[in-house]
Amino acid sequence: MKVLESDFALGFIRMADDGWQLGFHERNGGNLSYRIKPSEIEEVREDLTPGEWHDIGAVAGEVAGEYFMVTGSGKFFRNVALAPDEATGIIEISEDGAGYRIVWGLKNGAVPTSELPSHLLNQSVKKRVTGGKSRVIYHAHPANIIALTFILPLDDKIFTRELWEMMTECPIVFPEGVGVVPWMVPGGREIAEASSRLMEEHNAVIWAHHGLFAAGEDFNLTFGLFHTIEKAAEILLKVMNVTDKKRQTITPDDLRHLARAFNVVLPEKYLYD
Repeated sequence: MKVLESDFALGFIRMADDGWQLGFHERNGGNLSYRIKPSEIEEVREDLTPGEWHDIGAVAGEVAGEYFMVTGSGKFFRNVALAPDEATGIIEISEDGAGYRIVWGLKNGAVPTSELPSHLLNQSVKKRVTGGKSRVIYHAHPANIIALTFILPLDDKIFTRELWEMMTECPIVFPEGVGVVPWMVPGGREIAEASSRLMEEHNAVIWAHHGLFAAGEDFNLTFGLFHTIEKAAEILLKVMNVTDKKRQTITPDDLRHLARAFNVVLPEKYLYD
């Protein structure tokens, strides 16, 4: 089977295009990675041509020897559906977790996303804490979340609680809350490690003045998580634009009742008065 005939590649392309259509990806902003299942790699192995090994810039031991579909550095999400073998590619991780090689796509000298260290470290963490279920890491630049990082304190508890209060679905969709990373230079080891520490507990991490990282088991769940958080941020900004005080909201006790009704666990640290 050809890569572009596979279900995982078609799902990857659809998610990238959905993000572009919703305005999450200006120019070459954002990146996406998918940890490919062994059975999926076997289906497309005849279409793979291994290249030279390159240093990752970090050690991703938990995903050593695995394959990932990733977007390319400097590539525009609006072009993923038009030229997927140029804007995306499949890479193999070395057995020591410190290197990668391109085995498909990324034509004409393209390379994986500059955020590859962040993706692989976060993929490693999510693989470990979910027992291998998590496979997708998605990073984009949603305007409303970024705007909130100029207004709200850069605090996990405050961001989580404010977003939870915006829609009843929010604490059900992300009951573990959101993490927040202060501004850092992107593409390096420092921001990758800071994000991966928060991914131990969260499935979504906000990068101040930059964007949002989300993790999930598949494309639908990951995109749904990302979209829900951005929509909650949009509602919060609309409320803040009208008033600096909410007349009514979802209270801590309301959230506790909701958690019992939907059988989710909401950490008490977010249920402050």
